[in-house]
Amino acid sequence: MSTLRTFSISALAAVSLSGCALLPFDREPPVVRVMPGQLEPIHAAAITRDLAVFWVSSNGCTDKDDLTPVIDRAGDGSTITLRRIDEDTCDHPMAEGVEIIWSFEELGLAPGERVRVNNPYQLPPSI
Repeated sequence: MSTLRTFSISALAAVSLSGCALLPFDREPPVVRVMPGQLEPIHAAAITRDLAVFWVSSNGCTDKDDLTPVIDRAGDGSTITLRRIDEDTCDHPMAEGVEIIWSFEELGLAPGERVRVNNPYQLPPSI
């Protein structure tokens, strides 16, 4: 009788443990998104009704084509993450950086849409 009881307890434990092991798989795995280039530290950002304006560091050759805005939509708005695609290899540093502007239309955003910026801020170098 004790062998039967031990078997029943072991079987119950195996069923219970297998049920616990399945719980983490009930949820969707987190989505990891690979973004192009490097995360670009910014000096400043301004969002208007239909423009996104950024000031970024430059060694004298940075222009709009060297950067790409990555848009993530979630909930009540969107998040812009500015990424540097091409390195600025010039040697004429600009203390204030350069101004780069995208219209909401270029970004695929609606005028007046709520927007957040997901870039670290970097103070310009002191001269």
